[in-house]
Amino acid sequence: MLSRDRAFFASMFLTVLADQILLFLVPLVIFQITGNVAWSGLAFFFETLPRYLTFPIAGILCDRISPILLLRVSRIMRAVACVVGIGGQIAFGGVWWLIGLSAVVGVLTTQGMLALEMLLVRAFGDQRFEKVASYGQLASQMGVVLGPLVAAYLMAIWPWEFVVVLATVLFLLADVAFKLWPGQGRMKAPPEGGEPRHPVADLKHALKLVWSLPGLMRAILQAAGVNLIIGATLATAAAMMTGYFNQSEQAYAWLQVGGAVATLTVLTLTAHVHLGLNVLGVTAYGLICLGAFLTGLSAHPLIYVAGFLLIAGFDKMFNIYVRTLRKEIIPPAEFGKTTGVIICLNNLSQPMAGLIVALFAAGDDARGVLVGLAAAMAVMGVATFWKRSV
Repeated sequence: MLSRDRAFFASMFLTVLADQILLFLVPLVIFQITGNVAWSGLAFFFETLPRYLTFPIAGILCDRISPILLLRVSRIMRAVACVVGIGGQIAFGGVWWLIGLSAVVGVLTTQGMLALEMLLVRAFGDQRFEKVASYGQLASQMGVVLGPLVAAYLMAIWPWEFVVVLATVLFLLADVAFKLWPGQGRMKAPPEGGEPRHPVADLKHALKLVWSLPGLMRAILQAAGVNLIIGATLATAAAMMTGYFNQSEQAYAWLQVGGAVATLTVLTLTAHVHLGLNVLGVTAYGLICLGAFLTGLSAHPLIYVAGFLLIAGFDKMFNIYVRTLRKEIIPPAEFGKTTGVIICLNNLSQPMAGLIVALFAAGDDARGVLVGLAAAMAVMGVATFWKRSV
């Protein structure tokens, strides 16, 4: 699988590398300009809310339009958005061009993520899904490893606008790599889903499936708990490391790299060791929760780093648990639209976490907020995993 699909995984790597450069750049530049973690939280709210609200629409499109076409269009349009964002910033200035650029790219990333999910299901149907998903996550994590380092060190010598130009080029290179992938011919035809419905009826039907299919609501609540922590961590990491703990931008970049390396280690384990699905979910959820408490209770940067590594390392393991669970539960003909609604509901807690940080964090210290969110995650996890086990 690996040899014949190198171009596919290379395109994933280049896309994630570009996305991670932008994700690293936005909160750091905003904190440098404003000097306040609350502004970083507010920016995170505005940049993430549109991307997650778009998931149901993206899911409906994936059931109706070729995921190959959708994936290519999402990459090209992200490159266009970068060019427009740079032009606007040069012409008018202001930090809101950064936030707007990130929001638009996030919406397009949403469509690309769901199209990629459909590709994995249809083009790799002869493989164990946990293994395929792990290989895909490994390719992505190589981009996550390099993204913060590339952004941090280039920002030391270039204006941030030049770094965004680099991200533009990477999106275009990712599309070229994808065109070279020979596996497009392996795509299975979409399963018959009966008479086509109006998009609103599709959305209503997907919501009905989310409510009625056994196990989906519990998984959504679990994912919401995880994403509450992920959102708060992403919104505050730059301010905590460079502000509260008084570390350099390069140290912040190495923190991101450490999280990516931890993820690579966990994903390699997941790809080669066959764990029961419930064990996979409980392990990942519990260790993310522990990491959240460590980041919130930390009085030393090394304790914060330990918590951050647990959160980053086991987030993708939990992601594989959720993706495998919904693949087993959702009928193939309804996969796109239902998955879109699920991911939207899963991730709404991320922008909410950014808003909570904006409302309750003080200066560059977000530890109290992180502890409170960790406690909320713990309660949700005990309630949902306990209910499944009894």
